[in-house]
Amino acid sequence: MRNFECQVCQQTLDFANVRCNNCGHRLGFLPERAMLCTLVEDDDGNYTPVDAPEDHRQFCSNAQWDACNWMVPAGSAEPRCVCCSHNRMIPDLDVEANLANWRRIERAKHHLFYSLLRLGLPIEERQEDPPRGLAFDILSNEATDEHVMTGHENGLITLDVAEGDDAERERRRAMLREPYRTLLGHFRHEVAHYYWEVLVDAPGLHAPYREVFGDEREDYAEALQRHYANGAPLDWTTSYISAYAASHSWEDFAETFAHYLHIVDTLETARAFGINLRTRIGGEAPLRHGVAFDPYEPHDIDELVSAWVQLTFAVNCINRSMGQPDLYPFVLSEPVTRKLAFIRDLIDGRVGVSELQAAS
Repeated sequence: MRNFECQVCQQTLDFANVRCNNCGHRLGFLPERAMLCTLVEDDDGNYTPVDAPEDHRQFCSNAQWDACNWMVPAGSAEPRCVCCSHNRMIPDLDVEANLANWRRIERAKHHLFYSLLRLGLPIEERQEDPPRGLAFDILSNEATDEHVMTGHENGLITLDVAEGDDAERERRRAMLREPYRTLLGHFRHEVAHYYWEVLVDAPGLHAPYREVFGDEREDYAEALQRHYANGAPLDWTTSYISAYAASHSWEDFAETFAHYLHIVDTLETARAFGINLRTRIGGEAPLRHGVAFDPYEPHDIDELVSAWVQLTFAVNCINRSMGQPDLYPFVLSEPVTRKLAFIRDLIDGRVGVSELQAAS
């Protein structure tokens, strides 16, 4: 995530802020600019950014629930922002716990959409592509006849609203023996399944995909049943980013795609704050390493991984000094790095060009 500051007083801002804590100006996020802007109210009750007085805006309709600070053009036919308009179902907000949990979930989902927009990934809505457009159901177990399962099916991502409760999510994390379970992680993993269908399956890029991730035609239900019964192979760390990634090719892709989003977004944060790392290599003098490139732009995978390893090693050491678990308990082996390179090339449109040209 990039750094934001108030355009009036230069106070540092958080992505979800609705007012500047220093000068009190109203704030709103403009997705077209990927910018949290300081606002001035106009005569019609709308808002304009202080640096673009001709750009009249209104807040997303979910601002009334304190669940969104994104904006749409004034008078827009769609009252919801580009992120909230993908919601198909939300829980009963008259239930106090649902409202609190949904707000946390929306914050994570907006963080996801920041990355999707920065990367230029397609985000077609259900109305534009009814069979498999991207949509979200945030559901409550109390309001459904069946147990709500987090997952993805044909572009529809479902999440249990109870995941917004930190204690409940930690209980599930411990029960499922997951080293890393967050709302943002859920969204990044599940949206990866959507992008497998859009970027790999639909264009017919199965051949280059299988060279890296294996054959997705393996029976998915049987693979998951085997994984939950027997666990991951003992040597899974040599080829996979997580134990769950070893269960099936689709899950390997989703876990790797999610980690790619973790990496580029966290490196952008480090770059925004000018974080430099001092390391000693052998007997040489300490070298200073910083993130000297925009992780969201096309880049060399070795440069990306090198910066990531340096950053996560430092942060893990800081966590250990506080008696906390490692922030990033994963290993980027050579096969995993190759998979990350595939994800990068897929997003940049560089995967399978020769195969597609040959087919045409």
